[in-house]
Amino acid sequence: MPTMDIKLDATEEDRLAILNPLVAYNRNSAGENKYKPLAILLRDDDGKVQGGLWAKYSYNWLFVELLFVPDFMRGRQLGSKLLAQAEKWAQEQGCVGIWLDTFSFQAPGFYEKQGYAVFGILENYPDEAHERVFLRKLLQS
Repeated sequence: MPTMDIKLDATEEDRLAILNPLVAYNRNSAGENKYKPLAILLRDDDGKVQGGLWAKYSYNWLFVELLFVPDFMRGRQLGSKLLAQAEKWAQEQGCVGIWLDTFSFQAPGFYEKQGYAVFGILENYPDEAHERVFLRKLLQS
């Protein structure tokens, strides 16, 4: 009979014991995910990275994991430009679309102005006063 144990100090080896067979199962079911990372960096006048966009291509979709524009760089349409560059790159890769998530106190309205549509909401996250909002934008080929 299988057993279960909760481990709060799990190792990378423990993670890989779960991840590797899952990846193999997914590959058998849906093919290779063709994972590619994408970073578009915002640098200050000294060349130091201050923000930008971090995304990953997988299964013909681009997932925007991080997008940040620091206060001193705001008001210059940099967020819109970051997304536009990511969208252009995603189209070149043949992506169906782009998806991302944000908190209700962050930027859902910004993404909607860029043509993204809400496809899911996780209520009471990260707390009772807020939500995690999932958005996507389909790309035209």
